Amino acid sequence: MPNENPLISVVIPVHNEEENLERLYTRLTTTMDELGKPYEIIFTNDGSKDRSEAILQKLHEQRPQQIRVIHFNGNFGQHMAIMAGFARVRGKYIVTLDADLQNPPEEIPKLIEKMEAGHDVVGGYRQDRQDRWWRLFVSKTHNIIRAKIAPSLNMKDQGCMLRAYSRRIVDLMVASEEATTFIPALALTYATNPAEVGVAHEAREAGESSYNFYKLVRYNFDLVTGFSLVPLQMFTMIGMVVSLLSTLFVVFLFIRRIVVGPEAAGLFTLFAILFFLIGIVLMGLGITGEYIGRIYQEVRKRPRFVIREVLDKAHEDHAANTTSTTSEETAA
Repeated sequence: MPNENPLISVVIPVHNEEENLERLYTRLTTTMDELGKPYEIIFTNDGSKDRSEAILQKLHEQRPQQIRVIHFNGNFGQHMAIMAGFARVRGKYIVTLDADLQNPPEEIPKLIEKMEAGHDVVGGYRQDRQDRWWRLFVSKTHNIIRAKIAPSLNMKDQGCMLRAYSRRIVDLMVASEEATTFIPALALTYATNPAEVGVAHEAREAGESSYNFYKLVRYNFDLVTGFSLVPLQMFTMIGMVVSLLSTLFVVFLFIRRIVVGPEAAGLFTLFAILFFLIGIVLMGLGITGEYIGRIYQEVRKRPRFVIREVLDKAHEDHAANTTSTTSEETAA
């Protein structure tokens, strides 16, 4: 199908997925062809060190009018890879999909059906998740924290990247130009009629996940600190309560010294209280640092990502035709 005016754009970030790309291509194109709607696929190579670049070149050559490839000159992260794709989409409906095949591309028609029903954001939530226990634990814990801290971000599964967005929502996200962001949450802040749909989830058959425990924690910090001031407000309240209790404790010790007299006992209790207060202060400094770090990243105005190369046959043909037409008009 020609992609002059694709209805659907599928954006896929890729980082070291050489073992999955060809199977992803086969399953995705089969699904989209059967869907029978004009589409395009945009792969963003996020600094892969394996054979992903060569495989993406091959896939582009197989369908140069439908498949476009963006090559970063380094690793800028999954969300920046998606944002680079968002900046170049042509479709009315934009679908994001991971390259690891844990979210089956065969589930995309479910999201498109919801979009055509009038929703501007459709989030997928993973049914019967096939992940390791510690990933499930982190996800469930963070869902609880997110629901308390940012109740307006009503998501059953913030970690599922199989999602669909209207072109208006995508354009707004691209225009925001945030240095660090959390795409599903950012989309919900602009949405007027969001929806969710259950999608299948498969165990990873090949390759290794790019998200280790530390990256998952950082990923969740981006969500919390990027869309809520509750952590800062909670620390302020904790600081006030601790200060009040500390004052009352000092008054108690002063009165006790007058009534009972000085004593050496209780020294370790005082140390324990001191360590507790120091812990509170350090925790508060860490939370404050997260917000200051985000401000620092925004104000320094460095590029969010650097593109080394774009494989876009359709754009090249369009530019060539435009140049040819202009030359003919000038000659005439």
